[in-house]
Amino acid sequence: MVETSSIAPGSLTRAELADAVHREIGLSRAESAELVENVLGTISEALLAGDNVKISSFGSFVLRNKGLRIGRNPKTGVEVPIEPRTVLTFRPSQLLRQAING
Repeated sequence: MVETSSIAPGSLTRAELADAVHREIGLSRAESAELVENVLGTISEALLAGDNVKISSFGSFVLRNKGLRIGRNPKTGVEVPIEPRTVLTFRPSQLLRQAING
């Protein structure tokens, strides 16, 4: 597991991921950055192709199709149709959930 004490609080960036790979595995910084980009690119390509992505012991990125529905403008109360769309959700694995919740 990657040491998290050297990662700044807040959002984890690509550069921080590449730096963690560099520290943990010992690849050069350029190779680490390329590895992170390749992994994220592969995940992105699979999602764009309509495939779900499951990473064992981490979680799943799941594409879900939402149909047409009627929404309401909370300020005016006017009904507005919400067009069908595809949404991306993340479902953490049970192991990740347990780790987060202690």
